Amino acid sequence: MSRVTAFFVAALLWSVAAHAAPDARLVLPDFAGLEKKATDSVAITLDSSLLQLASGFMNSSDPKDAATQQIIKGLRGIYVRSFTFDHDFVYQASDIEAVRKQLEAPGWNRLVQTRSKKTHEDVDIYVMVENQQAIGLALISSEPRELTIVNIVGAIDLDKLRKLEGQFGVPKLDLDSASAVGGDKQH
Repeated sequence: MSRVTAFFVAALLWSVAAHAAPDARLVLPDFAGLEKKATDSVAITLDSSLLQLASGFMNSSDPKDAATQQIIKGLRGIYVRSFTFDHDFVYQASDIEAVRKQLEAPGWNRLVQTRSKKTHEDVDIYVMVENQQAIGLALISSEPRELTIVNIVGAIDLDKLRKLEGQFGVPKLDLDSASAVGGDKQH
């Protein structure tokens, strides 16, 4: 009887530890109001099963497709929300503040933060690291007429991530300049 009890206690502890691990998936607000005001909008929600499905349509003998398949293997999701507007400042700072607040959680580290008072262009790039492995990436880019939020969840090799730029709604992340900055640990 004690072995069964020990097994259940071990399983319970493992379950608690697994759920206590930081989660790189951001909760994105319902941007329905912004979508109505936007001239162009993109909403991409690819969980692990949809990523694997997309990977199946790629030609593994094509080097670019094969590289993309390798990157996708470690991912659990790609989530993109992007809006373009005809007029400046259609969205409010509060529209993205809930997302920025989540990036203050333990585990998230700022790679890049740019602010331009002249052009009103702001970019934040964060990475979540666990056991010296990137397990999440978040990008928030806001301009007077554009707003883009990207959240990539799963094992991420930042060198290989460049190959996803322009695919699955992932914009150009300019990770070369991020690595040149050397990162800015937030926590």
